[in-house]
Amino acid sequence: MEQGKLDLDAKAFSILNITQSAVKDRRIYDITIRNLLQHSGGWDREKSFDPMFISNRAASEIGAPQPASSETIIRFMLGQQLDFDPGSRFAYSNFGYCILSRIIEKVTGQSYQNYVNNQILIPLGITQARIGRSLIDERVKNEVRYYDFPSALASQSVFPNISGLAPTPYGGFYLEAMDSHGGWITSAIDLVRFAVALEGSKSPNLLKPETAKTMVSRPQPPLWVGTPYYYGTGWLVRPVSNDANWWHTGSLPGTATILVRTNNGFVWAALFNSRPTNGGNFLLEVDNALWKAAREVTEWPTHNLFKQYGYK
Repeated sequence: MEQGKLDLDAKAFSILNITQSAVKDRRIYDITIRNLLQHSGGWDREKSFDPMFISNRAASEIGAPQPASSETIIRFMLGQQLDFDPGSRFAYSNFGYCILSRIIEKVTGQSYQNYVNNQILIPLGITQARIGRSLIDERVKNEVRYYDFPSALASQSVFPNISGLAPTPYGGFYLEAMDSHGGWITSAIDLVRFAVALEGSKSPNLLKPETAKTMVSRPQPPLWVGTPYYYGTGWLVRPVSNDANWWHTGSLPGTATILVRTNNGFVWAALFNSRPTNGGNFLLEVDNALWKAAREVTEWPTHNLFKQYGYK
């Protein structure tokens, strides 16, 4: 948007040049970039399903190779009905962010991963972030091993050349297709570095002040009317005094994560290589514990802690 290559109110599927003959529900042409960022595009995984986790079905129904790529999942979803009118309400949608990454590729002419690395992360000194891989023997150097909760059932592998059941974190879903909504692997240190640059109080600033303001502004009605917090464009936001707390959690079988930017100048992240049975309650406990820990610190270091971890 800052480069003038996109407008937040541009129609997403028009940018992707999706032909009407492939579309079952014409309302998809009403979906904007802003709708996708705010999770109001029209898909509700609670009412239907999350297409990012039905890899084999999506590939099979359109005759594409398995496991289903993000492009395959988009083709499959063109043949499905929306769950609600675009812009009418919030429903968290991994698929909406899948579309956003394909729009980045369309507009820039680069792969999503290369664009984000070259234009955003590497200039910030974040050099080891990348899209993860699904299988355990494709882990990168220093990547942790992921564990499901002890009583978790194994899953049918999404890879056709792997027969039988597999641990869900290693083949129960196709991580490569989830690049823009949970596919990145990085460290807690790099997540903090990214959020510090994004929130703009210290140099280097990733966004112009007016862009950052747009990112965390309350969506227009009918979304989040009268609520104490809301989902902006990529962050959950709770206004506090003249500022706000921003945060995001995420989890998959084998991971649980939280990233927080506070209204009084702090950023923290916690990453786990497992997810308990009730991941939501777990992350709430982690969030409360980190706030408590921060309040109990009486004196903070005044020097740059990134330097001791090999950063400039």
